[in-house]
Amino acid sequence: MLSWLVEAGYLAGNPLALSRRKRRHAAPRVSRFLPMEHWSAVKDTIEAMPVITERDRQHASRCRWLFSLLYIGGLRVSEICAATIGGFFSRRGADGRERWWLEVAGKGGKARLVPATGELMAELIRYRKASGLSTLPLEGETLPLMMPLIGPAKPMARSAIHEIVKAVVQESAARLRQRGPEFEAAAAHLEQASTHWMRHTAGSHLSEKADIKVVRDNLGHANISTTSIYLHSEDDARHDATAAVHRVGWLTP
Repeated sequence: MLSWLVEAGYLAGNPLALSRRKRRHAAPRVSRFLPMEHWSAVKDTIEAMPVITERDRQHASRCRWLFSLLYIGGLRVSEICAATIGGFFSRRGADGRERWWLEVAGKGGKARLVPATGELMAELIRYRKASGLSTLPLEGETLPLMMPLIGPAKPMARSAIHEIVKAVVQESAARLRQRGPEFEAAAAHLEQASTHWMRHTAGSHLSEKADIKVVRDNLGHANISTTSIYLHSEDDARHDATAAVHRVGWLTP
């Protein structure tokens, strides 16, 4: 009836049409990620870990492997806990090159192939050697991606992985504070970081160098609009362009 009244000229518009429109809330840009200088501080902390005892060496190796998975693979902690070493496999592409991949189960159990780059494979080999395993994974190997230092080789709990990440970022923040008060803001930001921050960090850094569709597929996003929240460089460029040409120019500073 309201539509007819609009057509007849009795109403300027149909008031019910507004109720049918779904409000679209733009996804906020991700701020919970590590800028490159903060990520460098984390790497420095891991590389400076003590390796005096065998336990020290295994712990340092496991930390380096964990952060490699989080950063290179952009994996969720749930994916790390559920995946096994047997998820790594190689296949020859149409160009004749051999490439390694890691199959993980993402949200909803949906399988996803993560590129196992040459760097990630080198870190896998390094971790396996430190754990007394063969260089490359065997077909059907059921060992978990992350193993406890003692006890049976069973998947680590999510809480244990979170504790490792938290300890590393807190130590990184403490090391930054030792460099002087000018690093306090960076340290305060860094010590807030969590395991999921590393996934955001991976997506943010990769989006600055690779096509957005590559980032989407690597991280397992269903919609590319989800991936677009990592495009911080576009905001930075807009900020710089505005600051360069748009000023009031008050005479009194």
